[in-house]
Amino acid sequence: MLTRLASPLMSNGWMIEVANLTKRYAGHTAVSDISFTVGRGEIVGLLGPNGAGKSTTMRILSGLMPATSGTVRVAGFDVFRDSREVRRRIGFMPENNPLHTDMRVREYLRFRARLKGLGGKRLKERVNTVMEQCGLTDVSRRIIGQLSKGYRQRVGLADALVHEPELIILDEPTIGLDPHQIRSVRQLIKNLGRSHTVLISTHILPEVEMTCNRMVIMYQGKILAADTPENLQQLMSSNSQVIAEIAAPESDLYECWTQIAEIERFDVAAVDGQYYRCALTPRNGLDLRPYIYALAKERGWYIRELTRSRHSLEDIYVQVTRPDEEEEGEEFTA
Repeated sequence: MLTRLASPLMSNGWMIEVANLTKRYAGHTAVSDISFTVGRGEIVGLLGPNGAGKSTTMRILSGLMPATSGTVRVAGFDVFRDSREVRRRIGFMPENNPLHTDMRVREYLRFRARLKGLGGKRLKERVNTVMEQCGLTDVSRRIIGQLSKGYRQRVGLADALVHEPELIILDEPTIGLDPHQIRSVRQLIKNLGRSHTVLISTHILPEVEMTCNRMVIMYQGKILAADTPENLQQLMSSNSQVIAEIAAPESDLYECWTQIAEIERFDVAAVDGQYYRCALTPRNGLDLRPYIYALAKERGWYIRELTRSRHSLEDIYVQVTRPDEEEEGEEFTA
């Protein structure tokens, strides 16, 4: 009897490859024809409100849920055909982590390590390593149910890491934590990114900004944008105003901004002394700062501020997830 040996397809450096993935329940489409990739060594955030399809996508990636259609590969292995190979390469921490709260921390991690195929000296080494890595050494003999929510999250992370997977998938890893615990878990995630690929799902905007180098925005089961925050900010820069505080006669400023064709609209307001604050909106995303600097130098005007407004992650999120009827004909692509 011949046994087929699982072998990964060439994946061009991708840890995750999702193509045309759809998941339907009775009368409801949770994920609708989505495609995205995650490179090896990346920390990527799935960002979206509750019900956007993030958790469903992660469960399918982890082999815990079948898809209706589409293909998913992890490290080159097909999630549906080679699920055992995929699970060996994934450490998954679900949102509501089903820990055994009546077990002690070390006892639980040894139990989980055995379930994941570790034994002997290797098991002991990995349990010690992940406890140190996740800051659990001092509570190794504590009963899990008696730990704070922050420490229970650390136990969940240690569980996900104990078999040394290539890919770490974390579903809402900081939900319910206090600010100090959130900072601690974020730092752990950043450290993991040095040696693992990490995929995080969250609906908390600062979570992505603080921990991820790329984000995938989901809404109503679809992907609306996927890129680095910096690139998405650049894509939105067509509406970026330039703010200039200039010491010049108000009438001269009005006349000047009216005559410059590159300025679509402007607002001038007195601030203090001889200075006026000018908010200038360009046409076609043009950066007006070189023009304004050259003009002020030519006319002998004093400038004490010349900045271009920067869209926050919240601005980006609101822009791409607002209903179509509110868009007033504007489009956003990524």
